[in-house]
Amino acid sequence: MKLVAGLGNPGREYQSTRHNAGFRWVEKLAGGEGFRPEPRFHGWATRVAHGSHDVWLLLPNTYMNESGRAVAALARYYKIAPEETLIVHDELDLPAGEVRLKKAGGVAGHNGLKSVAAHLGTPDFWRLRIGIGHPGERAAVTNYVLSPPRSEEVALIELAVARALEVWPLIAQGKHEAAMMKLHTKPRESEP
Repeated sequence: MKLVAGLGNPGREYQSTRHNAGFRWVEKLAGGEGFRPEPRFHGWATRVAHGSHDVWLLLPNTYMNESGRAVAALARYYKIAPEETLIVHDELDLPAGEVRLKKAGGVAGHNGLKSVAAHLGTPDFWRLRIGIGHPGERAAVTNYVLSPPRSEEVALIELAVARALEVWPLIAQGKHEAAMMKLHTKPRESEP
């Protein structure tokens, strides 16, 4: 991976919402590295060393439905291919506490993914999908994703974030199958 972008909405009012799960994961991955404003990339970025290469971490400063502008701007400038790009986002189709890694596929109505695919000209990028659960009815989705998770969901989402951070070294090294195996296998009940 050469580019990791977390999807979310900028602004304090959105900071703790379900929709900003991608932002939170990338901020934790940065591990205290400061993000700096990058107007030419429409977001905040930082570069971290990982093994023999650097990885750009990006938080778009656009609303979710325009996330692709930021991702494509940085990717084009540094000549980063879609298959070297990881998009981290909230996922309605996964229960809170689940996390999945996959390459390519549809966008399932996710406006951030739709924007990234449109601006990159392909859906063939990696996705780290952080489960936030579904409100049960389509009409409630907007309010649901733009609201903070309930207290019991917070713990589950944080657990998913932690599990995904544990497999980051595998993802960064291109060992996607190993990362998926570890992420997609449910821990035994005796494990923490």
